[in-house]
Order: sequence, then structure tokens, then C-alpha cells
Amino acid sequence: MQTNRNVFWALLIPAMLVIGCGSEKDKEEKEEKKKDEESVSALGAVSALKEMASQAEELGKNGPVETVDFRTLKELLPADADGLPRKEATGEKNGAVGFVVSTANGKYANEDGSETIELSLVDGGGSAMMIGLAAWSVVEIDKETEHGYEKTGKMGDNKSYEKYDNANKDGEIALLVNKRFIVSAKGRGVSMDKIKSALEDINLDKLAALK
Repeated sequence: MQTNRNVFWALLIPAMLVIGCGSEKDKEEKEEKKKDEESVSALGAVSALKEMASQAEELGKNGPVETVDFRTLKELLPADADGLPRKEATGEKNGAVGFVVSTANGKYANEDGSETIELSLVDGGGSAMMIGLAAWSVVEIDKETEHGYEKTGKMGDNKSYEKYDNANKDGEIALLVNKRFIVSAKGRGVSMDKIKSALEDINLDKLAALK
């Protein structure tokens, strides 16, 4: 009996040491992986900040440009957004310290309000501060989960940002047009295809040509 116990402990102790070493090794590997991910994240953040600074400097060289009257922007809001009638159209111009923004918003919905889309046109006059309003234009994002996705890309010649929640049918898409206009469409209770179609109802060429 004593011999069996000795054999048991002789086998158990090395096994425990192996398991302990394995656990310690796994822990070290996880910590290394975490450090690597943090390093990659930090590098990405630094790269994005550098790009933002570069674009802000480039925009700053042109000096301040007077923004388009919000009434002109309102005229570009379509009467309907991919079949949803417009319920409201508003506009305003505000700002301070040399940074003025003109904005026009249109709200669209079906009869019972279960499907809604909001279109927005923003003009920052090509100011360097525009980078703050469209930070996504200088970074790369590509995420996907079981619930939806978020990504940056391009629509034609314009940098784009899109985000969509499949469960809630809630999403948005935004474009940076001519380095000064931010055009966005946000939808609830609708597909991303419908949100994109609503955005395409805006005459982007005409918008880009405004001065």
C-alpha cells in the first residue's frame, strides 16, 4: 500500500509541475499577445494623429473659406429619401473663432414612423477644423460582429464611413465631399441598402461644385 502511494506521488508531483509550467507559459503568452495588441493599437493611433495633423495643415494653407448659405444646402435635400416622404427640413449657420459651419437637415419617414431616415449636409468651409468633424476620414476601420459591422472605405472618389446594426436595423453612412462637405444619412427600421439609396438621392456633383 505504501509503495502504491509513493508511486502515486511520484507521478502526481511531476504532472503538477508540468501543468504549472504550462499555465505559467500560457499566462506569459497571453501577456505578450496583449502587449503586441496594445502596441499595434498605439501605432495605429499615432499614425491616425499624424495623418490628421497632416491634413489639417494642408487645409490650413488655403486659409478660411466662407461657408455656403444653409438655404442653398437645403435646396439639395431631396423631396423623398428612397420613397420615404420628407417630413421636415431645417438649416442653420453658427460658429466662433473663425470656424463657421452651415448645416441643412432633412427628416423622412413612412406613415407610421416605423421607417425613418435623416439626411444631413454640413459645410465647414474647408477649414482644418473639418478634420475634427470627420475624424473617420483619416483612419481605417473594419469591424464585424454577429450584430453588424463598422468600416471606412470609398464611394466613388469620396472617403466613406458606414455602421449598421442588423438586429435593430439601425445604421448610418457618411461621406467627405471635396474635402469640405460632410454628407450623412442615418436610418432606423430600414436596410443599409435603403440608407445608401437615400444618400444617393442627393446631387453630390452639384454639392461639390458649390463655393
